[in-house]
Amino acid sequence: MYGSAQTTDDSERTAFRKAEKKYKLYKTNSNNNNTKTSSKRQNQIKQVDLSEVVDFKSVLESFNQNGETPPGIFKLQSDFDRPVFCFEDRPGFYFIPGALSVEEQCHWIRESLRNFPQPPNRTNHNAIFGPIHDLFLAAQKEEVLIEFDTSNTDAISTLSSSANNVDSRRWQSHEESIVRPRGDSCKFITASSLLRKLRWSTLGLQFDWSKRNYDVSLPHNKIPEDLCHLAKIMTSPAMPVGEEFQPEAAIVNYFGSGDMLGGHLDDMEADWSKPIVSISLGCKAIFLLGGKSRDDLPLAMFLRSGDIVLMAGQARECFHGVPRIFTNKEDAEITPLALQFSNQDDLCFMEYIRTSRININIRQVF
Repeated sequence: MYGSAQTTDDSERTAFRKAEKKYKLYKTNSNNNNTKTSSKRQNQIKQVDLSEVVDFKSVLESFNQNGETPPGIFKLQSDFDRPVFCFEDRPGFYFIPGALSVEEQCHWIRESLRNFPQPPNRTNHNAIFGPIHDLFLAAQKEEVLIEFDTSNTDAISTLSSSANNVDSRRWQSHEESIVRPRGDSCKFITASSLLRKLRWSTLGLQFDWSKRNYDVSLPHNKIPEDLCHLAKIMTSPAMPVGEEFQPEAAIVNYFGSGDMLGGHLDDMEADWSKPIVSISLGCKAIFLLGGKSRDDLPLAMFLRSGDIVLMAGQARECFHGVPRIFTNKEDAEITPLALQFSNQDDLCFMEYIRTSRININIRQVF
C-alpha cells in the first residue's frame, strides 16, 4: 500500500490520484554542472500549495473563540468530553483534534516502537527475516545482526540465536554470536537500518496482506488492555446507543520521509457500521478523504500528533490515503514531543520520531 503506480499522462489520473500527486513530496532537480550546488538544490523540497487543506487545529481554535465552523463542517453534539468535528457530505467521518495529551502520545510512541513489533505480532520483516525479537532495543544498542546459512558447514556459531529460525537461515545479534564464515555464508545488517525499514506491525488478530483477510489460525496475543480501553472511549461518538466497540485487531503503520499510503478502502471487516479508530503520532501529515469512487474529488486535511479519526458506516466506503508527511523541523510540529522526550533514556525515541510518523488503526473484525 506504500507508494503508488506511476502514470505519465495526467489526463488518465483519477481525481484521487491527482490529489495524491499534488501533495506528494517532491525534491527539485538541477542540471547544474557544479556538483556542490547541484547536490544542495536536489535536497530542496518543492513547495506545495496547502491553502485548500483543512486545518482542524484552526477550526477548533475558531470554534472556541466564536462558536463558528467553516462551511461544510459542523461540531458534533454529544456527551463526549472532547470536541468532535464532522463533514456534512461525509457521513460517518469524525475528527477529534488533539485527542491525546503529549504524555499519552509519548506513551504510544514507546509502545509502537518497543513492544508492538514483538513476536508473535507480525511485521513487514517477517517474510524475509522471520520474527525478530527486541528490534528497537537492538537498534538502540547499535547492534549488527548476522544472517548465516545453517545448512553450510563452513558457517559455525558457538552461541544460540536470539531470533527464531527462518528456513535455513538464522538472525542474531553480533554481540551475542561468534561466527567464523568462510566464503559468502554470512551477511551483515544493522538493527537500526531494519528499524528504519519497518513499515507495519499487526496486533491482535493477524491480517494476511497476501490474501487480504484475517487469518485466525496465526498465533497472536490480544490487543493490550490499555489500547483497548482507549479505543472503546474514543469510538463512543461513532457507536450506536447502547453498543460498545470491541477491539480485535490493529495495524500499526510506520512512515519515514518520502513515504505515502496510497488510496485504499478498509473493507475486510464484517460490519462496516463499526468504526475504525486511527491514531496519529509524530510528524504532521496530509490525509485525503475521498468518496466511493476514485473519481470523486477528495478532501485534504492535516493530521497532527495526538489527533484521532473515526471512520464508520458510509465513511468506510470512502477511499482514503496519506500522500505526504512533513519531516522538516518547521512543518513537522513535534516540539511538544521533543520537550517530553528530553531525558537521556528517551533520546532514541525522539531521534526516530523526529523524521517519522506512526499511525495506529484499531478495528472490530467480527
